[in-house]
Amino acid sequence: MYYELYIDVLFLENFMMDSLLLLAVNRILKCGRAYGRIFLGGALGSALTCLVIAVPFPAVIKLIFFHFVINSVMLAAGLAIGSIVQFVKAFILLYLSAIILGGILQMFRPYIRYVSLFYAAAAVCFFVFSKVWSAAAALFRNGREILEVTVFADGKNYPLKALWDTGNVLTDPFTGEPVNILDPKTAEEIFGPAEQIRGFRIIPYRCVSGESIMKVFRAERMCIRKDGEAWVEAPLMGIGEGPLCECGEYQMILNPGTLAQ
Repeated sequence: MYYELYIDVLFLENFMMDSLLLLAVNRILKCGRAYGRIFLGGALGSALTCLVIAVPFPAVIKLIFFHFVINSVMLAAGLAIGSIVQFVKAFILLYLSAIILGGILQMFRPYIRYVSLFYAAAAVCFFVFSKVWSAAAALFRNGREILEVTVFADGKNYPLKALWDTGNVLTDPFTGEPVNILDPKTAEEIFGPAEQIRGFRIIPYRCVSGESIMKVFRAERMCIRKDGEAWVEAPLMGIGEGPLCECGEYQMILNPGTLAQ
């Protein structure tokens, strides 16, 4: 018993599936990669799949390639994920997306005679999956959303992404002003060169590990884009202890009290 395999059909089918999976992971993790790069990752993954099938590797080697190597190459080429933690998340999410998307397509495949309709069904499944995931994420976000903000300091402006977190109620205990938290690297870019000139203050705050202290600066002003533009004069900026977001989705945690100033 043998199977007749058309390598071009195999490549196109895998290219479509791999690209859809990378698009799903890119959207869910908000990596912001260009379509060209994602399709390149899908093409590379499909080409490696065809190569492993065509070459008579031992079964164990093929198993390793199919489940670890090819997926890793796809993620590296298509999404260019830097951190190990984020890569593991993307790897797991890729598998979960493949299981869900593959399961849905297997349900409809016996009823689809033409390959073009199968591809169209795959695209529809991807669209539905993305919408369902976005709806679920919004349901569990609990008052958290990403906003565009611009911080002005030393005559320069710094466009940033900020997490609007209703759970952030950090205030300066001396003035009662709300404190927005910056990622350390972003804070260094904005305030580092002029730190000695401008000066800073230290405020105490409570975190998960107990009591700690935070260095705070005062920016010239800030523009928050939420249902229009809101301008805040001389907002307080605190420096977080570590990276705020591993995937770089946002560089600031915005205190909702800032808009009430």
